[in-house]
Amino acid sequence: MRQLESGRRGPEHGKNLVILLHGYGADGNDLLGLADPLGQHMPDTVFYAPDAPSKCSGNPFGYEWFPIPWLDGSSEEAAATEMHRAIEDVNGFIDDTMRREGVGADKTILLGFSQGTMMSLHLAPRRAKPLAGIVGFSGRLLAPEKLAAETISRPPVVLIHGDQDEMVPVASLAEAADALVAAKFEVYTHVSKGTGHGIAPDGLGVALQFMREKLGISH
Repeated sequence: MRQLESGRRGPEHGKNLVILLHGYGADGNDLLGLADPLGQHMPDTVFYAPDAPSKCSGNPFGYEWFPIPWLDGSSEEAAATEMHRAIEDVNGFIDDTMRREGVGADKTILLGFSQGTMMSLHLAPRRAKPLAGIVGFSGRLLAPEKLAAETISRPPVVLIHGDQDEMVPVASLAEAADALVAAKFEVYTHVSKGTGHGIAPDGLGVALQFMREKLGISH
């Protein structure tokens, strides 16, 4: 298992934990800035945003959780192998961070963007203890046909997507939601009008409301 480098924002001792997984070709700092607007409404919450373990072959300044064949010319086999390794890395990171912060799974949210959403939707249902929730921006559910059979825990999920997304079609939201509902997950969805491959203010507001509710933040 590889150790992931990560930034941290929030109080010295928090009661809640949000782990942010960035997209293909980005890095942890790309999402860690969300801790500022979110943290104002999520007291006692600590935010972590690790860098993916591998330099991105499509963008030498960023990182990737796994290669994407149609973008970088890698093989399907290499993509599957690297994704499996990255899943182990992220699961280890989640466990280590919860232990270090003294926060349980029931107070931990996994928030992903794009490829980070693919990672979140794949690994969270296969963890022994359910997380407090999954927030998925602009992503898709990989191998939906395997989800029901391989599900171990069912954290609630909110999926948020821009209707003008040029990288991951908005249809991916419905495909993921249908598979999750069929596997008996609690699922919420939101489509941001006029939004491309990014996070719009209305989508961030939906994510904030979901996280506050699932973490039991009332003030």
